[in-house]
Amino acid sequence: MKLKNKIAIVTGGASGLGEATVRKLVEMDNKAVIFDLNKERGDTLVEELGEAVLFQEVNVADDVSVQAGITNTMKQFKAVHILVNCAGIGPPVKTLGKQGPHPLDTFKEVIDINLSGTFNVLRLVAEQMAINEPNQDEERGVIINTASVAAFEGQKGQAAYAASKGGIVGMTLPVARDLAWYGIRVCTIAPGIFHTPLFQGLGEEVVTGLSKQVLFPKRLGKPAEYAEMVSTIVQNSYMNGETIRLDGGIRMQ
Repeated sequence: MKLKNKIAIVTGGASGLGEATVRKLVEMDNKAVIFDLNKERGDTLVEELGEAVLFQEVNVADDVSVQAGITNTMKQFKAVHILVNCAGIGPPVKTLGKQGPHPLDTFKEVIDINLSGTFNVLRLVAEQMAINEPNQDEERGVIINTASVAAFEGQKGQAAYAASKGGIVGMTLPVARDLAWYGIRVCTIAPGIFHTPLFQGLGEEVVTGLSKQVLFPKRLGKPAEYAEMVSTIVQNSYMNGETIRLDGGIRMQ
């Protein structure tokens, strides 16, 4: 799919990997709709990037909220060609710690936002993509989900997070098979350790320690590199049903 004059929805688009994706899309002459709960940050991006960006205050885990965001997107831009799911949370909680067993409500919340929220948005957006006019490859849309290397090598305190991201990896191929009939491709990016707001305030020593775990290059990933991978997936019509690790070769111990 040519990445120009397209309409994209980016969940979690107000910061981090999602924000970098929004910026990349706009830079390449596309429209981006941010689905996020951070209205202040979303409005700031709209003010900075202009009419190419629309902000919608959306809770990805809530059907009504997501559908309202999609409806407003269709009113504004008349179509959706690309979905990039970046919204997610990852509070570190051990299965059994000093405060007792892992709170079940916390586990459910992570699954609800990261896994169920991803599926919730993609299923509803796919309905709109299915009515697009196909291109010469019979392609109507591209869906890109965000997992994590934690799906494969989860660390201490990541039981809920790793389970949610493993679920995203696990559903990639089945969803791609479901949507192939409609000309919609589905891929997943599994990022390693990226320099996002999650790492702000950790200090130089911590960042250096994390960087040493990366095979090469010895640094944290840049959000712009994630956005570049999004661009590659959208433009390469033969990429489908695959999870791509974007991690500098890191294998967490």
